[in-house]
Amino acid sequence: MTHSLLLASAVGAASQGGGSSFAQVMGLIIGGILINNYVLSRFLGICPFLGVSKQLDSALGMGAAVVFVMAMTAASCYALWQLLLVPLHLEYLSTIVFILIIAALVQFVEMVLLKFSPALYRALGIYLPLITTNCAVLGVAVLNKDAGYNLGLGIVNAVAGALGFALALILMAGLRGRLEFSNTPDAMKGKPITFILAGVMSIAFLGFAGLGV
Repeated sequence: MTHSLLLASAVGAASQGGGSSFAQVMGLIIGGILINNYVLSRFLGICPFLGVSKQLDSALGMGAAVVFVMAMTAASCYALWQLLLVPLHLEYLSTIVFILIIAALVQFVEMVLLKFSPALYRALGIYLPLITTNCAVLGVAVLNKDAGYNLGLGIVNAVAGALGFALALILMAGLRGRLEFSNTPDAMKGKPITFILAGVMSIAFLGFAGLGV
């Protein structure tokens, strides 16, 4: 059996919900990064994807910040859901509560970095406020709740989704860097060619759907 068939078997077992915990974790990791990529498959977080992918350094900084915030968001939203919303029968307030958690978390991270790591704050400070409006962060909290993941699986799903977001940013930054040295027609420069690139990348990532998640 080839490596691709082994990989497809593990991912397929996870998608059926009857595989081992290892297969389920691997399914979440592969699905979050490649198959169910938040940007290129679910079309969430498009604004920061297009706005912060002009430079590779910016893409790396935004990607690292999103990984941290998504992991913290998954843990915080899970705790609030299990300890407050469900016991008090306030499930219908979940979206509002999750948005408030994300906004508060981003502000908290900004204050902590400014206090204890000014250098890192200067490197990421420009991109941290944008995370509040990144719908991919809210998306991972809602998807974790709807899927019924426990704390561990929720964090794995969040980190994998954030890594997929960072991968899309880095790939787009590399492609846009190459475009600067290409003979792009004047009418296609800027946003038109960027949207075409995003569409081609999305089509390419849809090919990973054949793995079965």
